[in-house]
Amino acid sequence: MRSRSGEDCGFSTEKERGHWYRGILSLPSSCGDIFLEGPFGLLEENEIPVKKLLRTKYSRIITYPLSDEAQARAIIKELVSVGVTALVLEGSTLIDGIPILGKGCVGLVVRAFLDEEPVALKIRRADADRASMENEARLLRLANSVGVGPKLNTATRNLLAMGFFDGMPLFKWVQRPEAGNASIVKRVMRRLVQDCFKLDSVGLDHGELSHAPKNVLVNRASIPCIVDFESGSMTRRVANVTSLLQYFLFGKLSRLIGASKLFPNRKIVLKSLSLYKQECSVESFQNVLGALGL
Repeated sequence: MRSRSGEDCGFSTEKERGHWYRGILSLPSSCGDIFLEGPFGLLEENEIPVKKLLRTKYSRIITYPLSDEAQARAIIKELVSVGVTALVLEGSTLIDGIPILGKGCVGLVVRAFLDEEPVALKIRRADADRASMENEARLLRLANSVGVGPKLNTATRNLLAMGFFDGMPLFKWVQRPEAGNASIVKRVMRRLVQDCFKLDSVGLDHGELSHAPKNVLVNRASIPCIVDFESGSMTRRVANVTSLLQYFLFGKLSRLIGASKLFPNRKIVLKSLSLYKQECSVESFQNVLGALGL
């Protein structure tokens, strides 16, 4: 196989902030160079060379929802300019019968090869509510600076290439046998909450973690990764930790993981979260972890 809102976090001096920053960087990185939903097996026979996309049914993927040859030529030129050599058509989402990794309001995600390395490639939709992928790339770059999210490889007006993560959505993972092990569920949850704290600490609100249906992926080694920063904000009040825990403890996921048994002291958890919302400091975050038994 080929391979950041300026939310106040309670720091009175730059020295104190420096100690904190080194502290969060010492937390484990969840997903490094890897990304998105796909099967646990990769199918190289579905590889389509970029230079052969034009005037084929597959060009629909790069101009969606339109079928526009001029647009296809422009996107192919962008793909070639950044080093994308091929698209790999696989995944559970179908566009006119063509399998891809995912489809959102902003773009389609496909697996691809960038300079012979596997990446998750997000291609801006022709009808997207934004003119370019630049802001999402900026947000992902900030997340990467504290070890969160798939690694940003490159971005253009219409493209955003990230490291590939061979995982599945969290809500699907919790239905797998390994999710029946309480210690594994707690380990996954701890890593995710730590990543959320890192995002809170740099003033980047993900925006879609309170329901997190496809924005948290877990691989077969039970390593989680927060993905898709298209709804992220650096001006909105950060709420990553509180949003994710809402999903885990009180949302649909809570029933699937047996949250009432895993985390019986929910009143203590809620109190610790209330204090954390008032001051997102290392100390208040550690209190949240303690209340959760993580």
